[in-house]
Amino acid sequence: MSFLRRTLDNIHPHVTGDGKYKQFYALYEAIDTIFYSPADVNQGRNHVRDGIDLKRVMIYVWLAAMPCVLIGCYNVGLQANTVMASMGITEVVGWRGELLSLLGVGVDPTSWYDNFWHGFWYWFPIYAVVFIVGGFWEVLFASVRGHEINEGFFVTSILFSLIVPATLPLWQAALGISFGIVIGKEVFGGTGKNFLNPALTARAFLYFAYPAQISGDAVWTAVDGYTGATALSVAASGGVEALTSAGYTIQQSITGSIAGSIGETSLIAIAIGGAFLLLTKIASWRIMAGVAAGVVATSLLFNVIGSDTNPMFSITPQWHFVIGGLAFGMVYMATDPVSASMTDAGRFWYGVLIGVMTVLIRVVNPAFPEGIMLAILFANLFAPLIDWFVVQANVKRRAARYAA
Repeated sequence: MSFLRRTLDNIHPHVTGDGKYKQFYALYEAIDTIFYSPADVNQGRNHVRDGIDLKRVMIYVWLAAMPCVLIGCYNVGLQANTVMASMGITEVVGWRGELLSLLGVGVDPTSWYDNFWHGFWYWFPIYAVVFIVGGFWEVLFASVRGHEINEGFFVTSILFSLIVPATLPLWQAALGISFGIVIGKEVFGGTGKNFLNPALTARAFLYFAYPAQISGDAVWTAVDGYTGATALSVAASGGVEALTSAGYTIQQSITGSIAGSIGETSLIAIAIGGAFLLLTKIASWRIMAGVAAGVVATSLLFNVIGSDTNPMFSITPQWHFVIGGLAFGMVYMATDPVSASMTDAGRFWYGVLIGVMTVLIRVVNPAFPEGIMLAILFANLFAPLIDWFVVQANVKRRAARYAA
């Protein structure tokens, strides 16, 4: 029995009963399971297959996202401070400016300290709002259903905060995560029963409901009135030649010193997080390998075909991996164990489908240069079907093997 439950029992004997305090108790028990242990646990070892439980899985994914948070905050500040220096702006306006002045933070683009804290105060409010609102919905649904709360929103909240622009209005962040949690997960029964990735569902909702705040050239640099295209937008307009003419290099994308969503710009940070997830066996290497194989095969095919009217045909595989959110989606989103395929062979082909669809959307669709978000959501819908084909193939092989 947990500490909070014992406390409630001491406060009022009817709290744990069937009286008018039952919902009150369910709410506090839901909160209690976040920090302590689930209400019901196995007493023996008859069902134990692995020492990693759901709580540890979620904590590991949260920790794996930390490199993207740190480098993302630095890069948001770097982009803003660089633009401000070029425009002759010497201070940040608004509440952020007052807070940065109080902390002794300037706008020097050569200062790591100034860059990090400037970017931090764009990322942290988004994360705080998403965490509080997402936690509210999780606790509400758990208390109404009388279920224990799980730690799924820890991962959803931090991943969502990393796949949006730093300039996203906070009320839209709250609205987006509400849609992702309620419509993308809770209406289907909660964690473990959702067939769509909640963070991507939230971002897709914002993209189609409020495209001006989630896309375009005016949302990626946290300076009022400044417009600047991302590397992916430049590639969509002019291909590899436009990227090199604009001064973009693969090295910039690897280190994360280009404009983009908060946590998607640094391949180094993503690789560190991905390596941690693979070492702890939280993420499936088969999914990542499938995505990489699909991207390489499809982009090489388009390179061979070529086009005189569509410059995206010329984008090589290495450029596809370092611009946009492909690498982040491959490591953190496609490997979601709930919405992805469950069989080993199915995971690989599920990844291949994501890779192929990502390049198809980027190259063939002129209105939407980023394809990883829609590709993963599309593959989520087909994950059960992929597993069904894999299981049926195994059944046929088994039947043929033992037919005699």
